[in-house]
Amino acid sequence: MSTINEITEPRSASAKRQVYSPLETYWIAFQEWRKREKVRARLWQLTDSELADIGITRGEIDYVASHRDMDP
Repeated sequence: MSTINEITEPRSASAKRQVYSPLETYWIAFQEWRKREKVRARLWQLTDSELADIGITRGEIDYVASHRDMDP
């Protein structure tokens, strides 16, 4: 039987690699673009009163879709 004498620190599940190949970088950028486009399309389908209920106007849709992680 072998015994592990080395103590390793567990990495968090949210830790991401820092280095991506060019193809991975393009793929990630493409996926982010698709997410923004889906959000933008869904917001454009809402009526003006529905947009007012969530606190944005039609002029802010592009900003909100591009900055999903921020609270407008």
